[in-house]
Amino acid sequence: MTTHKATTVDAAELMSRTLARRVGSLRKAKQLSFDDLAARSGVSKGMLVQIEQGRANPSIATLSKLAASLWVSVPDLITAADETKSPVRVVAPGSMPLLWKGPKGGSALILVGSEGPDMLELWDWTLMPSERYEAKPHASGTLELIHVTDGSLILEVAGTSHVVKAGASAFARTDRSHAYVCGGRARTRFLMVASEPRVLLSTAVPKDS
Repeated sequence: MTTHKATTVDAAELMSRTLARRVGSLRKAKQLSFDDLAARSGVSKGMLVQIEQGRANPSIATLSKLAASLWVSVPDLITAADETKSPVRVVAPGSMPLLWKGPKGGSALILVGSEGPDMLELWDWTLMPSERYEAKPHASGTLELIHVTDGSLILEVAGTSHVVKAGASAFARTDRSHAYVCGGRARTRFLMVASEPRVLLSTAVPKDS
């Protein structure tokens, strides 16, 4: 138990350090001040400073906004720069950090993602009974492909609920409000491919409400 906890902390710290270096390097390469990047991404200046100092634990939504505003993908932000240039990149088990931890033990993990600016990501989600993940609208045109491997997923998009049971798949346009909900007494697990085309990443990123 102690060993597992130490490994989790190390992975989180490694992601914070990598994220700090990558955001700082990309921001400076584009000659953006903190104020410029804050206005461009909708992420507060204070949060940006904390990220570059390695003191923040940004949400998936914040990482997505930063990636879009810096013209990269989310995996680009959490992967060392020298690991993103090969035509083939094999991602070892456990090498990508959890980007969301639910109150009941659920999790969201990017298994692998493309090099930006195109956003193409493969996610592994687990939701425990009574867990719900609320997501803000992504950039216009964002698409998700979902395949449920365990349990039952309630997929809510623009106020309408859809039940996706184990073995079934779904296509969703997630440029509108949406949520993932565990639909039963057993855990729900699903794989998700998210696609956000390059041309759409050039559009302005809305500020947090």
